[in-house]
Parts: sequence; structure tokens; C-alpha cells
Amino acid sequence: MFVLRNVGKLIFGGSSNAETVLEIPQGQLYLVRPISPKGYSELIFKDSVAQIRRTTQDFNYQLVIQRAYEEGEAELLAEQNDEDELDALAFEKDEKTFLLDEALHLRIENRPGSEKVLCWRDLNGDAGDVYEFVCDAAVQTALVDKFGLTARQCQYERKYRKPHTTASKDNLAQFEFDEQPIPPASPLHSPTITRSIASIDDIDDIYSANSGAQRTGTPRKASPPETPSPIQKTPVKEAAETMPKKPAPPAEEAPEALEILAAETAELHFFDFPSGSFVLQDAAVTAMVSEIGSWKYWLAISSQKKDWIGMQVVTDVNPVFNFEFLSFIFNQFTEDGQAFSWLLRFKDQPTLERFQEGLLRALWEQLNETKWTKIKDKDRDYVAEAFNDLTMEDAPDVILEEEEEEEKEDEEEGTDDDRKLRDGDYHEDSEEEGDDEPKQPEDGNSNSQLAVGYKYDRSFVVRGSKIGVFKHTEDNNLQFSTSIAKIENKKGKLFSPKKVMLHNEDKNMILQHDTDPNTLYRMDLEYGKVVDEWKVHDDIPVVTFAPENKFAQMTHEPTFLGVSHNALYRVDPRLGGNKLVDSQLKQYATKNDFSSLATTEKGYVAVASNKGDIRLFDRLGINAKTHIPALGEPIIGMDVSADGRWVLATCKTYLLLIDAEQKSGKNQGKLGFEKSFAADSKPQPRRLALTPEHVAQFSYETGKGVSFTPARFNTGEGSEETSIITATGPYIVEWSLKKLLAGRKAPYMIKRYQEEVKADDFKFGTDKNVIVALPNEVNMVGKQALKKPTRQSIAGDFGFKRMSGTPRKSAFGRHSMREQLGKDDIVNSPY
Repeated sequence: MFVLRNVGKLIFGGSSNAETVLEIPQGQLYLVRPISPKGYSELIFKDSVAQIRRTTQDFNYQLVIQRAYEEGEAELLAEQNDEDELDALAFEKDEKTFLLDEALHLRIENRPGSEKVLCWRDLNGDAGDVYEFVCDAAVQTALVDKFGLTARQCQYERKYRKPHTTASKDNLAQFEFDEQPIPPASPLHSPTITRSIASIDDIDDIYSANSGAQRTGTPRKASPPETPSPIQKTPVKEAAETMPKKPAPPAEEAPEALEILAAETAELHFFDFPSGSFVLQDAAVTAMVSEIGSWKYWLAISSQKKDWIGMQVVTDVNPVFNFEFLSFIFNQFTEDGQAFSWLLRFKDQPTLERFQEGLLRALWEQLNETKWTKIKDKDRDYVAEAFNDLTMEDAPDVILEEEEEEEKEDEEEGTDDDRKLRDGDYHEDSEEEGDDEPKQPEDGNSNSQLAVGYKYDRSFVVRGSKIGVFKHTEDNNLQFSTSIAKIENKKGKLFSPKKVMLHNEDKNMILQHDTDPNTLYRMDLEYGKVVDEWKVHDDIPVVTFAPENKFAQMTHEPTFLGVSHNALYRVDPRLGGNKLVDSQLKQYATKNDFSSLATTEKGYVAVASNKGDIRLFDRLGINAKTHIPALGEPIIGMDVSADGRWVLATCKTYLLLIDAEQKSGKNQGKLGFEKSFAADSKPQPRRLALTPEHVAQFSYETGKGVSFTPARFNTGEGSEETSIITATGPYIVEWSLKKLLAGRKAPYMIKRYQEEVKADDFKFGTDKNVIVALPNEVNMVGKQALKKPTRQSIAGDFGFKRMSGTPRKSAFGRHSMREQLGKDDIVNSPY
């Protein structure tokens, strides 16, 4: 008799009582690698159960293979403390879960001798690798066939987001994959098969290289490679025809063109979601960029046989040029919010350069409403470089080695709870069933802003006219401390602040009310109420404000900085009357449309605008030492490293990372804050963007495009910035500076939540923990919880596991602790 081991299950949504739709009670699980040097066949579970489980996400299901034990086996192993066996159990985790998506190519084969086999792709393995569940001989054929039908119905629901009862036989037939015979799972030795150069795996590697921030590309002006690239050698068309295809959206009719900016011939490839690869659609298309009037521009791609694409050129196109592979990758969005990713491959570098200039001219003019011909050649090159594949200076091997060591440490470190969690040793707590489910707030508000303390281990979350206070515990969890129930002005009128900033050793909080831009409020956090109202200036409003220097909030420093749309100034609350310091006001005659600012440890200031440009100052009241031109998109957030070396700007669909250190000339070694860059050596921004393929997959899963929250460095006195954190929709995204500088192929990691991330920041003094505010929860997540962006991690393998223990109650609302793949402490309350 076999039983299932009592451990927390890695399932979507965090419920340990996920509904099992159908089950095959007994079989063996193998991992088969027909053409891999790693070995042919590996037995994963000798005795196991195959299940289809419903997740908490609508229309999403999992294929789950769970290890079974002979009765008493698990207890006996624990009593004997057999370390080897326990390590094996920890490695296997007793359960394998797979999102039921058509990318798995799940299929069933009935072999001679009544053997029945379920087979599906190993999406994280090499080309040809598959999992096989070999059913026990006692399992009825009818049950296996029903299992296959149910799996097809689940895949239909996931793909079309509607019940399978609406599906016809033809609709379900698309999920029947009639491929080469399933390889036997029992042989001990691999057959002698030579891997084809044109394998799908190779094509995936080649095309995944053509991504915005994931591969070191060739600069725009670089000469073509002396030898043809691998992408040119590969017979893409033949291999691509074997891949599954999801229909691309139809082309919109092109408006009348007033001027043709570019028209070039290329190959057209479409990113296919199920296979995760670019599929050749047409070997010869004309890609044309045209002006259609009123600062609007059109991209049309067509051939003799078909009009493929017709779309307006906007920033959401997310353009990426890779000159190493002569390619251009971009996104297309439909009216209903779906995103698709395309690739154009040109015959040579001059052709790609001509197309690039036309496309970037259209994008720049659309954003700036100024003719491209009016800007200088060097500024055009500046814009073009920013949209090329990310090019970094060569990093020494020691950086790569250190980075790899840190990755290993991240995986190995953590609390005992982390290790127990990874090993599957958590058991269910005594909370009532259903406590895990998020509760909708009774006040109608949601969390909106987050302020992480520097002086003391506290985080403050704004929710309407309330503030929740959370303590950071020694084991890197969050503990609800108290709440400030009313944010009201001196007259007793409630308001919801649009911006907050901790001040005066985290004892005060500066607030701004969106209906009164000229006034700021000081809240005493010990008393929990507003004690001062400061009129900054009668005629100069406050767009945003920032500390006097990077770590000013750890001191009693009373002053801080502010900007209006066309002015930069200091605010001194000690002044009588208006608080703006007139002697330290820099006001511009024209409206620069300032939007954000940040300061260094020495008090250098970086100011950005909605026009997209950045100014660097060493002090107030003077002209900027450095002016970094705009790429066009508004900048919504700024951060600066403590030493002033790195400037980080957030736009809606990408980040800009700027090295402010001068590399040559008389000011070599100086920062752009201190001395001006030479006219021909302005710092080149590194455009950090999600790859177009990932943007398309994000949108495919969430129905929304990319919209980043203000990005931030990790920070701490005496510590070096190593990471960047931001979020878009339900995804946390973290970039590693070392990976970026080393030109690593995958410079960012992600984590998906069930709800949209409202605000995020690193815990002060570390890059290992991130505080996350969801609409109704506050979360401290460990770095170990972030994963490489794959189809599975993008789809949302949440993997909640409950911690044992007694839930804590507070006057502010119910909340409990939950662990999620590491130090992931969620406070489920109105915060």
C-alpha cells in the first residue's frame, strides 16, 4: 500500500487544499534525455501518482507528479536519520509540478503489452528531453484516455481564458501532439545520436541572444563580423516549420503616408509562445516606416503574399537592435491588450542602419514633437546607441567568478526556516481553513506607497488616509507593529498623501496633499499625527522632494530639497513664513517639466524631467555641471549611488543606467556632478529593458503592458550598490549590476505575485531582502525567491508554503505569516 508524504505542496495561489481534478493512482516517473551526454534515462520517482490540479488562478491547472511511499517508509527514514536518503528526498521535493500549457506537448502512447505512457517536454532541459510517466499495469486504459482528454480541456481553458464546455472537438484537437514515438524510459545507455546544428534548441539560443539587455551586442558603428554569424548558418526555415504556431494578429490598414522614412527588405520571424522561439513567417518582406501626420508614424510590414503588420510607432514598441545578428526585435500590442513579439533580420549592416535611423527618427519625433533633422549628428548617435543591444566594457574574469560565487551563496544561505521550506519539511498550522486566501479590504482603499526606514528597522505603508507600521525582525520577516488611523491636516480634514518621505532619524514623515501643491506637512510618527504645515512658496509649487543627501534621514538634518516644473530649491522648515530658501533657488525661464530628483552621500543632486533629460549639480543655485539629453520618454523616478558613480532613471517601459564618471580628458576620474563632460564625450546611458519576448509573455499572462515602478539601488552606509529593484504589474524585477557589467546573458531575475505590486524597495543595508507592498498585503521577500525569467516563472509558479505557528492578531486587522520559497513574510491585513 502506498501513501503520499505529508509535506507542503508547491501549488499556485498558496492553498494547500488545491482541488485535484483527476488522478492516475500509480506509476513511475522518468526523465529521458535521448541525445544528451548527461545520460539517457533517470528514474525520478519509483512509485508516484499523476494528478491534474486546479489552481487559484482562473483557467490555470497543473500537472503534478507526487512521490508515493510504502506505508511507514517515510517515518522509518526519519527515525533512522539516513542522511543520504533524506538529502535525496530534499532534492526531489517529493513532487514535480508543471503548468498545463500547450508548450509541454503532453501526449499519450499505448505500447504493446498494455503499457501506457504519458510524455511531455522538459522545458528547462536540452532539446529532446522529456518526462515520462509510465502507468502501472493495473491502471485502466479508459482512465488514461480520460486523463489525456482532461489535460486538453485544461490547456484550452488556459489558452482561451474560457470554460472548456465552449470548446468543439476541433478546438481540442490542436492540443493533440502527434510527434515522433516516445523514447523508451528503461535503457541504461544512450543511443549514438549526433545533435543537429539546426536543432530547435540551437535556434532558441540564437534568437534569445537578440534581446534588449541580455546579451553584449556590437556597437552601431562597428564593422560587420568577418565570419557569418550562427544565425546565418542555421537553416531556420526548415526547423521553424516544425514548431507550433500561434496565429499572429491581422495587420491594420495603413493610413496615407506623407513621407517615407525607411523601406528595407528583411526576413520576418514571429515569437511563438508555446515553443518559446522565433518562427520564420516570411523570407522576404518590406519593412516601411512612414509619417502619417500630427507627429504620428506608422510601421508596415508586408510581402507579395500578405500584409503582416500595420501599427503605430510608439514607445511600447520596445525596440531593440542587435548588430551582431543583424536583427531588430519589437513588440506589437492589440486593442484588447495582447502583446506579440516580432523579429526582422536584415541582409547586412548598412540595411539595418538605414532602417534603424528611420525607426528611431519616427520614435523620437513622436515623443518630442520636434524634427529629427534639427538635432545634431552626435545627439542622433546618442539616441541610436541607447536602443542597441546593451554593450558593456569587458569585465575581468574575477568579476564573473565573484558573481557566480555569490549566486551559490544566495542559494545556500538563509535561515533554518528557508532550508526547511526548500526541503519540504513544513507542516500545516492550526489556522482555520481558508485563512490563506486574500481578504478584500473593508475600507475600499488599497496600499499605495512604501517608505523603508534607514535609522530603525521599520517600514511604513500608506493606505488611503492611514499608515501601517511594520517592524523588520531579526530573522528577516515583517511584524505588524501599529497603525496611524488618521492622516489629517491641522484643521482636522482627512487626506490621502500622494508622496511621503521619512525625516529626522525616521521620527518624522513629510507628506504632500495632491490638492495643495504649495504646502507640505510634518507628521510626528511617535504621536501619529500631523504637527506642522509648511507653506513652501506662494507661487512655486512642489512637484516632488528628496533628502538633503543620501543618508540625511539618519540624522537631525532639518532641510531637504524640492523641485517645481522649472525650479530646484532647498526647503528649510526653520524659516519664518515661506520655507523656500531664496538664495539657493535655481529657476529656469522655460518650463523644463522637472519630475524627479535624487541625491548622493555628499549632497550632489540629479534632477530629471518629463521630457526625458537629466541634469547633474554639485550644489544648488547654479547651472548644472552636466546635461544628459533626452531619449524622449518621461522619467518617473530617480536614484543615485551613494558615491555618485551611477545614476538610475526610470521610464515607463525601461530604465536608464548612466555611468557619471569621466573616463578621459582633463577631468578624468571626476564625476559629471563635479565637472562638465566634454561636448563629444557625454555619458552613454545603458537602456535596461525586458526583452521583447518577455514583454510579450508578461502581457500574455496579465493582459497588461510594461509599466515600471520607480527603480532603486540597494543602499546602506559603507556598502556598495549591487542590485536594482523595480516592478511592473504583478512582477518584481531585479537587475544585478555585476551581471550587467560582465555582459551576462541574463541580467535580471523576476518573481510573480497574484496581485499588482504597488511599491517596492530594498531593506536598508542589504540587497538580500526586498519589501513589497501589494494592494492588501505587505511582503518581505528574500533574494532566493527571485527566478530566471522562463515560461514557468512568468506564468506564475507561486509556490506558497505555510509556516507553522500561531497567527498574530492586532487592532489593525488579521494577518498571518507565510513563507514563499525563502524569506517571504507576507502580512495579510489591510496592509
